[in-house]
Amino acid sequence: MAPGNVSRVTEFILMGISDRPDLQIPLFFVFLIIYGLTVTGNVGIITLTSVDSQLETPMYFFLRHLAIINLGNSTAIAPKMLVNFLATKKTISFYGCAVQLGAFSVCVAGEILMLAVMAYDRYVAICNPLLYMMVVSPRVCLLLVSLTYLQGLNTALTVSSCVFSVSFCSSNVINHFYCDDLPLLTLSCSDTYIPETAIFTFSGINLLFSMIVVLVSYFNIVLAILRIRYAEGRKKAFSTCASHMMAVTVFYGTLLFMYLQPRTNHSLDTDKMASVFYTLVIPMLNPLIYSLRNKDVKDALKRMLNNPCQSLKLIKN
Repeated sequence: MAPGNVSRVTEFILMGISDRPDLQIPLFFVFLIIYGLTVTGNVGIITLTSVDSQLETPMYFFLRHLAIINLGNSTAIAPKMLVNFLATKKTISFYGCAVQLGAFSVCVAGEILMLAVMAYDRYVAICNPLLYMMVVSPRVCLLLVSLTYLQGLNTALTVSSCVFSVSFCSSNVINHFYCDDLPLLTLSCSDTYIPETAIFTFSGINLLFSMIVVLVSYFNIVLAILRIRYAEGRKKAFSTCASHMMAVTVFYGTLLFMYLQPRTNHSLDTDKMASVFYTLVIPMLNPLIYSLRNKDVKDALKRMLNNPCQSLKLIKN
């Protein structure tokens, strides 16, 4: 296209999950319930791990930040999505789209890396229990979480700036329910090599690093559990990482399904369904996984419900 024919895009139109008018209201209530459960569950995890003295351990410190990331991920997507279910014109401004992509990228990269940090924490707890509090000290915990957020921010700033440096002139209709990088690049009429390379590089590095840490950690955890002679000891050791294993399986299973499926079976509709799962459903499921399968969290919830005034005093202090 000639430069003179290029008009600057000031807003995008989000097609959403479905363009059927009769499904907009039912979908609105379905995702309103999902978002409500996500906020309730993750705020609950953040509150419990902040006020209960028996949850002041590295594992629950990392769990608190995973809940913060899950809450941020869902909040970056869900409110605008819910508004668009009821709106006649499903638009998002150019800068609003950039902010949404940036916030989403921070949270996705943060979750990928936080799962690796939590796997390392479980490895130290099971394989080196006597050195646990020394190896995973408060300073180390703060350092690991800070590096996770910094890498998430670095990923978001690099990817977002590359994506929005291209020219959008063929169309402003995004075949998605939020501003995602690859659907945005399909609208570009300029060379997309640099942003595509940035997306591939940062996504690959984050995912590969995280998966190596998780796989190596759980390989050593399994070996350590198998060396335990007594069944009760093996059960206790396994229970300390069962919730994290389930969360990792659900998260990576969704990503691998999305990115490793054959190109012949690949479609944007499939991407949408996978995106719904890891942007909205997984942030809702994680608090359930970590609470329903975790006796410490359930006990902390009981203590808070039985004595809410004491919990409020701890929050104020």
